[in-house]
Amino acid sequence: MTKRRPKLRIGTRGSLLATTQAGTVLDALTARGYDAELVIISTEGDRNLGPIADIGVGVFTAALREAIHDGRVDMAVHSCKDLPTAADPRFMIAATPPREDPRDALVARDGMVLGELPAGSRIGTSSPRRIAQLRALGLGLEIRPLRGNLDTRLNRVSNGDLDGIVVARAGLSRIGRLADVTETLEPVQMLPAPAQGALAVECRADDTELAAQLAELNDADTRAAITAERALLAELEAGCSAPVGAVAEVVESIDEDGHVFEELSLRGCVAALDGSDVIRASGIGTPDRARELGLSVARELFELGAREIMADRTEL
Repeated sequence: MTKRRPKLRIGTRGSLLATTQAGTVLDALTARGYDAELVIISTEGDRNLGPIADIGVGVFTAALREAIHDGRVDMAVHSCKDLPTAADPRFMIAATPPREDPRDALVARDGMVLGELPAGSRIGTSSPRRIAQLRALGLGLEIRPLRGNLDTRLNRVSNGDLDGIVVARAGLSRIGRLADVTETLEPVQMLPAPAQGALAVECRADDTELAAQLAELNDADTRAAITAERALLAELEAGCSAPVGAVAEVVESIDEDGHVFEELSLRGCVAALDGSDVIRASGIGTPDRARELGLSVARELFELGAREIMADRTEL
């Protein structure tokens, strides 16, 4: 007789986006024969609608981690970009499922793209990274603060309060609202947040049995990409509120003998908050040396002047 597996408790925030994300993990585990359920955990980021830069890094993850630590849940599903880069020895990222499109997206009135919005248009975002890169485009846009769940943000465009908003394309995809996107912003316009579009399934570091089960959900290319991006972010000593963008991807290349092999490409940037400067750097490495690639590109950004830009904490 097969031993019945205990029900796996998956911690998640209570928003539609968070539960949808966690639901994909639940479905993947169920498809593999595991019994699982979602457990809703309230976080500081859900209760406090102030700017993330003011209420601190980790506001969406701390409560979920404590729920793992005290045994209320067995694991938690995070938006990977919300995880602090500093390691917490109590936990491990056991799985990174396949990543959604990491790019940012514009949702604007009348179906307009960025280049069509007139100067003075009101664009909603509270991300210093997005604000700095939008200002650097020199379009004369008026940036307005934006918090709340995705539906709340989208409604501010439909009700005329804002002319447009910039949000992660992945979130709109996951809740079935891609039709609202009026422009997907290419990295040459706006580099996304490190690990944007990726999920991290975290469990206790000493729960080796569960970690082995969750590893079945891991996508190697996603893991390599976010490892490089997060290493860059950590080396720059920047939290998720800093004006740092990064995106990596595994690509196929061909050597001079015609052999196909995989490379990991990484692009990163540091932007002045007032939009006066954006420093960019890029590099190519191998997927198995993703962390080293992230550190290398971060060092190049330092050499190009990133430290001076990051030291200038001009008010938004």
